[in-house]
Amino acid sequence: MRRRPVREDDLAEVVGELSLRSVNYAEQEAPPHVVAGWHQDDMRVVLGREEPGKIADDGLGNAAAELVNSYEFADPAILRAVYRYPGDLIGRNMLLVGRFLILRFAMGVRITEAHDEVRDGEHRIGWSYQTLDGHLEQGKLTYEIAKNLASGTVEFRIRAHSRRARIRNPLIALGFRLFGRRTQVRFYANALERLARTMQAPPAPPQPHDDGLVRAPADRPPFGGDPVTIRLLHPGK
Repeated sequence: MRRRPVREDDLAEVVGELSLRSVNYAEQEAPPHVVAGWHQDDMRVVLGREEPGKIADDGLGNAAAELVNSYEFADPAILRAVYRYPGDLIGRNMLLVGRFLILRFAMGVRITEAHDEVRDGEHRIGWSYQTLDGHLEQGKLTYEIAKNLASGTVEFRIRAHSRRARIRNPLIALGFRLFGRRTQVRFYANALERLARTMQAPPAPPQPHDDGLVRAPADRPPFGGDPVTIRLLHPGK
């Protein structure tokens, strides 16, 4: 993979370029078809309770779903997101800016699925993204709000399968091999805790900047105020 610098002024162009990228793995080679070599995660946290029944439009579950849709649950110490808004949820391309030690990496994902269904005694609302060419990982990640119809208990759930993508730079590959999985699991745990905490005082809906892009979480810029150039990975020699 080759790299090129990305700065704040480049973000609109870079997010636009993500539409030209493809998912970076073959689904028939991933779970549930193939499980060997893949990490599979399923984590959840109880957010609270509503009256029994489906998720109410003015209740806890719907408010949580709105925060999930805007990516406000992300731990900004690990990952931040940039995406165009307004726009459809399905097909949304997001630039994820990951922090790894002193480095910053920009990685593309695309929301490819969304659901709103009643199944197994629950009402579930959620969506999934898949990794694009140039991402450090390959895989699919689902964020979901689920409410038990009988008890009214509302949970935030993260389900994922992932594996390390091919990384040509040996130093980056070594660092990701040593710290990538640990950072990934910590991000999941922090995301669950952050959403539960954010529900106590939900922020205002996301507002795009002059370039039409939302930076999430809204209280932190994607570069964290650091004058550090991040690197956008491209497939190539």
